[in-house]
Amino acid sequence: MAEGLLRRLVPPGVGEVVSAGTDPKPVQGDAIRILAEIGVDISAQRSKPLEEFLGQEFDYAITLCDEAQQACPAFPGAARRLHWSLPDPAAAQGTDRERMAVFRTVRNELAARIEGLMEGLLDRFLLKAYEESA
Repeated sequence: MAEGLLRRLVPPGVGEVVSAGTDPKPVQGDAIRILAEIGVDISAQRSKPLEEFLGQEFDYAITLCDEAQQACPAFPGAARRLHWSLPDPAAAQGTDRERMAVFRTVRNELAARIEGLMEGLLDRFLLKAYEESA
């Protein structure tokens, strides 16, 4: 879900967005449905293992659940590391309605955090551009 939300906010040519997991599983149908509600299509995304990106450099590496934080306390090649402790919506139990409510909650929290990160990056970029022009 995070990859899809980030792709929506990062303009083409500005940056590359990738995601990976410590235990990758196929993209969940519930995640596809919950993001489709807000116009984000992740149906073509695939789950990728962390090993696929070892040796590459990244500005940010963001872990989303505590298990990922513990399994991957350092990610070589990441200039900055963030950890957002969020529940894994795939572990949600109950009726379809109850599970979808969990997915919505996580989606909304992810979107808020991503938007905050992007606003902070834009502020830093604008400040740097202003300082360089002064």
